[in-house]
Formats: sequence, C-alpha cells, structure tokens
Amino acid sequence: MKNLCLLFLCLFLVSPPAFAAKANEYRNVKVKKLITSSTSSDGEPLIYLNTAQPEVTALIVTIPVGGSTGWHQHPVPVYAYVMEGALTVELKDGRTFLFKKGDAIFEVINTLHNGYNAGHVPVTLVVFYTGAVGVPNVIKEHL
Repeated sequence: MKNLCLLFLCLFLVSPPAFAAKANEYRNVKVKKLITSSTSSDGEPLIYLNTAQPEVTALIVTIPVGGSTGWHQHPVPVYAYVMEGALTVELKDGRTFLFKKGDAIFEVINTLHNGYNAGHVPVTLVVFYTGAVGVPNVIKEHL
C-alpha cells in the first residue's frame, strides 16, 4: 500500500515528462497524461476544500444499461475515470456532456446533475472524492 501511495504521489506531483524520463528506474512505468484543466466539466473553476481533516474516498461505480445516478450534487471536488462504456451527464440547465471509455472527468461542484447510461454496455468508473471528515460526498436532490 505504501508503494502504491508513493506511485500515486509521483504521478500527480512530478510532471509527466520528468517522470517518464526516469521510467526505466521505476521498472518501465509508462505515464499517459489524461487531462489537465483548471475548470470542471461545465467550465467552472476547480476548487479545493480548506479543511484540517481531509478525507479521500475512492470507489468503483458501475451503472447498468438504462441506469442513472439520480439528481445529486457534490459539495467536494470529485474526479473520475471512465473504464468502460459511455456516461451522459445532464445538468439542471439542460446542458449534457458525454464521457467515453478512457475519458477523465472533473465533476461539477455544487451543481445538480444526473449521470445516466444510454449505451449498450454497463458504465464502469473509478471515482475519487477529495472531501473532508464529516462532509458528505454526495447530496441527493429531494423531490
């Protein structure tokens, strides 16, 4: 686990070209940049929580064909990677975004949205919530 955490830090703290130049020292590790952005998927600026008690949660989320997350929002920054399938994310203002296998997602913050699978295969995501102890990662819309 310690080695995995060290590799994770290297991938995010060291620039990919610098890390790639030393790949042979790390058993031929290959690095492919997925995305760099200062905005979430809807174009709003990314934020970081100011907290003395940070908490990161990592999940594998599978959405079946025809399934959806339901309307919800995140009060914390959320990052995801589409491992399989295609996810459509709809915002309350009607805008939609399509994320396909291999796409990285900077999720919208404090914005109601619904993710759904309109495809023909299940959607599988790796999701990272960068939150704080005692702060919910997801707030469902109450109808």
